[in-house]
Amino acid sequence: MYSVTVERSFVAQHFLTVPNPGPEGERHSHAYTAKIQLSGERLNEHGYLVDIDAVSDRADETVARYRDATLNDLPEFDGLNPSLEQFARLFGDRFLTEFDAPEVESLAVKLREDDVAWASFEREV
Repeated sequence: MYSVTVERSFVAQHFLTVPNPGPEGERHSHAYTAKIQLSGERLNEHGYLVDIDAVSDRADETVARYRDATLNDLPEFDGLNPSLEQFARLFGDRFLTEFDAPEVESLAVKLREDDVAWASFEREV
C-alpha cells in the first residue's frame, strides 16, 4: 500500500453545544493541525499515487474554508456539535469534493486540536 501525506496548520473557533459543556460552551479558538493521508495499492503511469502538488493545493483550499471561521456558523455543522471527531470527518469530506485521483483508494484525516488531543476519520474513496 502506498501513501502520500500532507499537513497543514490553521486556527478556527467553535463552541460546544452539548449539555453542560463548561468553558467549552463559550466561543474560543484552537490551533488545528490537519494531517491528510491518501492511500492506494497501485501507482499511475508516472509512478505516482497522486500528484503531491494537487494534494497540497486541495489541502490549502480545504483549510481556507475553516481558517479563522467559527465552525458553528458553517452550514456543514448545522445541527451538529462541532466536536473534533465531527470536524475530522467534515474536513475529509470537503477535501475529497472535486478531487480526482483514480489510484487513491482511501483517505485518513488526523486532526489535532492544540497540543491536547487528536481525532481521526478514515473512509474509502
